[in-house]
Amino acid sequence: MADLSDFPITKRWPASNPNAIQLYSFPTPNGVKVSTMLEETGLEYEAHRVTLSDVDVRSPEFLSLNPNNKIPALIDPNGPDGVPVGIWESGAILLYLADKTGQFGGANATERARITQWLMWQMGGLGPMFGQLGYFSKFAGSEIEDPRPRERYITEGKRLLAVLDSALEGQDWIAGGYSIADMAIAPWLRALDYYGVKEMLGIADNKNVVAYLDRFLARPAVQTGLVTPPREG
Repeated sequence: MADLSDFPITKRWPASNPNAIQLYSFPTPNGVKVSTMLEETGLEYEAHRVTLSDVDVRSPEFLSLNPNNKIPALIDPNGPDGVPVGIWESGAILLYLADKTGQFGGANATERARITQWLMWQMGGLGPMFGQLGYFSKFAGSEIEDPRPRERYITEGKRLLAVLDSALEGQDWIAGGYSIADMAIAPWLRALDYYGVKEMLGIADNKNVVAYLDRFLARPAVQTGLVTPPREG
């Protein structure tokens, strides 16, 4: 049985099966990337509910695994060097799991490069821009009277949707076959409904994007990943 005693996070969120991957997450767009990947690969894992409140993500136990105080994070008890390893940052986790399993990361160097570039596009563009639009449309930023911040993210959000729609022309998935890039991108498209900005961005005008999201949401592993761990404890 794996020894996870070197990870203080396991004191607050104990492992029922230390031999399984331990996921510390919440069903946000970034969180469901990893739960979906774990479901798609069939890896054994336990999902621990870590809320976005400071009492959880700023707790000493969580910070001991992820000093950036953001979900998701995980512990793989069967690390590549034969010892448990902790990983944080959703994109890094997806790359790690793709490498570990040989799944959804590309079958050769060319495919891996194509997938990685779209993963980085999501990490550096789509996620941050949509997240800021959500802040200025649904959360505290919506109280700011100056319209310029929201207009900036609307403009950039529309541009990014157009980029994605064009790239999807003639193919089901963004990098050819279904991959970690799709697991990263599609949850952020789904978040537009939660933020209440779908009409604002004109997503319905991006037919390839709409069909793409529908394909993603129809996958059984995705349907499980979207509610893992459950939002309510």
